[in-house]
Amino acid sequence: MDRKRLEEVILEKSKDGKIPCAMCFKIAEDFGISKKEIGDILNEMKIKISHCQLGYFE
Repeated sequence: MDRKRLEEVILEKSKDGKIPCAMCFKIAEDFGISKKEIGDILNEMKIKISHCQLGYFE
C-alpha cells in the first residue's frame, strides 16, 4: 500500500474534514486494506466519517 497516495485520495474525496462512509469502503477496497485500517488512518488524519451506512455518524 502506498500510504502517501492513500492519504492524497482521502484528502481529494473529503470535504470540510468529512468523508462519506461508502467512499471509505471504496477506497479501502481499491487500496486492498481493511475497513478498520482506513478508519485508523482517518482518525490519524482527523477526518470524520459522514453518511454512515449504519446510521451512527451523520
